[in-house]
Amino acid sequence: LFNSFTMGKKGKGTGSFGKRRNKSHTICRRCGRKSYHIQKSTCSGCGYPSCKKRTYQWGQKAIGRKTTGTGRMRYLKDMPRRFKNGFQEGTEAKKQSA
Repeated sequence: LFNSFTMGKKGKGTGSFGKRRNKSHTICRRCGRKSYHIQKSTCSGCGYPSCKKRTYQWGQKAIGRKTTGTGRMRYLKDMPRRFKNGFQEGTEAKKQSA
């Protein structure tokens, strides 16, 4: 009798968590978050497969977390130095006389 009240399956509490076994979301191939809805085929995090990334002005902090400069910037981190040198290619450094 006591057990049926505490571990019941009617409400939103502990008992109903045992029924949650179907995955609605999986990993998104664009943002890498577990936000890609399988049936809708859209990501609730980045908006994939839409071309435009999902952003809202009411989420300024979220934009700051995902914007340019928060990752490795494998290509862009060399740009200021390359711009300063006029995007030169195929040249060799001059020998420094001691």
